[in-house]
Amino acid sequence: MFASLFVTGLVRHLRDLATAHHEQTGLLDLTHDAVFVRSLDGVIAYWNRGSEKLYGWGRDEAVGKIEHELLRTQFPAPLDEIRRLVLATGHWEGELHHMRRDGTPIFVASRWSLQKGRYGEPLGILEINSDTTERKRAEEALRRIQAAYFAEAQSLSMTGSFGWNVTSSDIFWSEETYHIFGYEVTLKPSIASVMERVHPDDVALVTSTIERTATQKSDVDIEHRLLMPDGTIKTVHLRARPLTEWIAGKPDETVSTQFVGAVMDVTAQTKAYAALQESQAELAHAARLSVLGELAASIAHELNHPLAALAMNGDAGLRWLDRAEPNIAEASEAMRRVVADARRAGEMIARIRGLASRRSPQRASLALNEVIVEALQCVHYELQSTQIEVLLDLAPRPLTVLADKVQLLQVIINLIINGAQAMATVDDRPRQVVIRSRENETGQALVSVQDSGVGINPEHADRLFEAFFTTKSSGMGLGLSICRTIVEGNGGRIWMSNNSRRGATFQFSLPALRHS
Repeated sequence: MFASLFVTGLVRHLRDLATAHHEQTGLLDLTHDAVFVRSLDGVIAYWNRGSEKLYGWGRDEAVGKIEHELLRTQFPAPLDEIRRLVLATGHWEGELHHMRRDGTPIFVASRWSLQKGRYGEPLGILEINSDTTERKRAEEALRRIQAAYFAEAQSLSMTGSFGWNVTSSDIFWSEETYHIFGYEVTLKPSIASVMERVHPDDVALVTSTIERTATQKSDVDIEHRLLMPDGTIKTVHLRARPLTEWIAGKPDETVSTQFVGAVMDVTAQTKAYAALQESQAELAHAARLSVLGELAASIAHELNHPLAALAMNGDAGLRWLDRAEPNIAEASEAMRRVVADARRAGEMIARIRGLASRRSPQRASLALNEVIVEALQCVHYELQSTQIEVLLDLAPRPLTVLADKVQLLQVIINLIINGAQAMATVDDRPRQVVIRSRENETGQALVSVQDSGVGINPEHADRLFEAFFTTKSSGMGLGLSICRTIVEGNGGRIWMSNNSRRGATFQFSLPALRHS
């Protein structure tokens, strides 16, 4: 700034490029900036003390020399282009790379000003240069530190970054991206090197995603596996978005040819989620076994019916056959009843085995009303023995959901048993469980189990669905927690509310499948 004030005065009074007033020249020597004047063809006419200190060349050594040869200047753009700009606008600013007398490289912030004669004719150029070498070094050091922090952060989070130019097919990977894909950083990334690592079962998915992305220029969000050379399998989550570029001369039009994105190694998370699902399945199995233990008397009673009928109808068939004149028609009818009772017993055993089994969930289209009725069959004797009346209010229209049948039975049975146990001490009113199914206002299938028991203490309401929380002296605290896990795992939700008069209502909703 100091130099600029006096340079203006100096130039105004220059008689030619080689002469300056001594007073102003002395003032220019006070500034630390390098200030010199040169002709249009680059010959130095004036060289101040700041120039001597910065470059190491004395005034007598520099004057008369061509500046860009003396300082071995490296320009950010062609010199002829810069000269044309100076002649057209009268000035130019930019960063130059120079060499000192001892060969030390330096960077300078350079300002050029066109000097004109009395009649406006261009005479030469005034150049002021400020040493930015230390600042450049500091900036470069900062960039290196930031790059190191960035690389370390990516390594810690196992998240790499990448860029992809669809037009040129150029791909950039960060160091962590190379690590995730298992390549040396000397490799030039390509679509082929990506596909080489993709798990064979995921090749079609990744290929179609790349093709769609290249043509539609849309966001990408995909999770797939990598098969590494040593046989290990990684799971990666990749997200990318297109960079919008404006078309020159067409302000309303844009083009997206480049993508920037991130790829995260989620192998550990995927394994942890699988382990969590396994643990939840184990808990669900334990809860079902607990329910079966509570229903042992009911199961024995229900099995006794078909078994007793089997014995009775078998005896009847034998008696019809043992007559002096066997009655084949009656014996055949008795045998048909034996077969029917045997099938009934087999179905009951199959339901019990299903509830007791430990297997992976198997989702299928289920008629919700039929599952409710089957759940009631499992707890029929339990409800009957405790004098609990069941009222069914099922949807007149079929409600179909996509879920695992055993899991859905477990939810409904748990809610019914909870309702029954809530009425264990009730003796001043009918013990009733009302089971309803409906399609709610959002189009989901809704099931509610309402009891006439003592209701839920408001202090416990927020914790009912927490694992291992129970209000029962002999409870495991798993039933409602497992119910929530199952319902939410199938895209639904479960909640509870106390009734206005007495008792409580548990409800859950699941996405309903539409009938074509």
